[in-house]
Amino acid sequence: MGYCLSLTGPLADNSRSARLAHEIWRQDVNSRGGLLGRPVEFVRYDDQGSADSVHGIYERLIDEHEVDLVIGGYGTNTLLPAMPLIAERERFFVGLMGLGVNNALLYPNYFAMIPTGPDPNAALTEGFFALAAEQTPRPTTVALVSADAEFSRNPVIGARANAAKYGMKVVHEATYPLSTDDFAPVIDAVAESGGDLLLLCSYLADSVGLARALRTHHFRPKMVGGAMIGPQNTAVRTKLGPLLNGFVNYEYWAPVPKMMFRGVEELLKTYQARAGEAGVDLLGHYMVPLAYAQLQVVAQAVESTGGLDDASLSAYAREATFSTVVGDVRFGAKGEWMQPRVLQVQFQGVSGHEVGQFRDGARQIVVAPPESSSGKLVFPYARALAVQ
Repeated sequence: MGYCLSLTGPLADNSRSARLAHEIWRQDVNSRGGLLGRPVEFVRYDDQGSADSVHGIYERLIDEHEVDLVIGGYGTNTLLPAMPLIAERERFFVGLMGLGVNNALLYPNYFAMIPTGPDPNAALTEGFFALAAEQTPRPTTVALVSADAEFSRNPVIGARANAAKYGMKVVHEATYPLSTDDFAPVIDAVAESGGDLLLLCSYLADSVGLARALRTHHFRPKMVGGAMIGPQNTAVRTKLGPLLNGFVNYEYWAPVPKMMFRGVEELLKTYQARAGEAGVDLLGHYMVPLAYAQLQVVAQAVESTGGLDDASLSAYAREATFSTVVGDVRFGAKGEWMQPRVLQVQFQGVSGHEVGQFRDGARQIVVAPPESSSGKLVFPYARALAVQ
């Protein structure tokens, strides 16, 4: 199997977690005899977080290494530039956590290992707006703030649509460069708008900067969060500690009873036992279940078709239901999950910066959707922030 991951650069923390999850899967499958009676090996390159290097990496994997299978790396920034070559070569391609990657190309052999469903732009923030609309007094305005980056464009499109769906007016919309290190002016501008809700679409480092700037500012929206990449990461959680209290943000998996699908607890125990020595996210809740499930999908397709033919694998994947550590997965339009399953969690009762408090889901409460919930939303943000 050949692929690339952003093992250095701004997404390195998440990508290194995915790498360890992939290695655990490889060892598991090889201990059972491999695939088609052959051991699985990886040919993996570091794309350094640069979209410009991705096309060349996959060209090399296919033409020089002649890999049997290609899989997708982590994130829109890696998957999107791979797609033209993958489509040209008609390869079976299961990607990891890219948002709306196939919206324009409509490549039939692409499959998305991200639970945002057939309308990924809207799914990421749907729960945030739905929760807000249920509160009293009902929020009526929203400010949208996002990083000036490829990954944030689709979530912001979805946030605008969700605001309209729930009858909320966008009173402020701004982007900031990824090089930003002083977020006080960003929050100043939001405060002037007086938005009831503040929806943030940020990367790991800027999520930290935004949370710190908001905590020291007089502005207190009724809800804040939504589409931040960062609060899912253990290093970010322990760095921010109590500053996270009150934030409502998306997750794809959480350690709560309704998310304990077969095999996921054992997987995380194995991962966590190795995480410290490997220097990766100590808990792995965000990346690990989906990264492992990505390769379960590939393996099931290979075993069920009895071969490595890309057309046969793709045809099977379009019709099959896959049993994985994140539950049953079935793909629909554009290769996205047929049914979305995006969680909204609220950080409550975070005290200090110790990692253990995040291990069992007692501090990140699943507040939506109802069928996956583990507790109730504390509203508004100012009151939630005060609950230690």
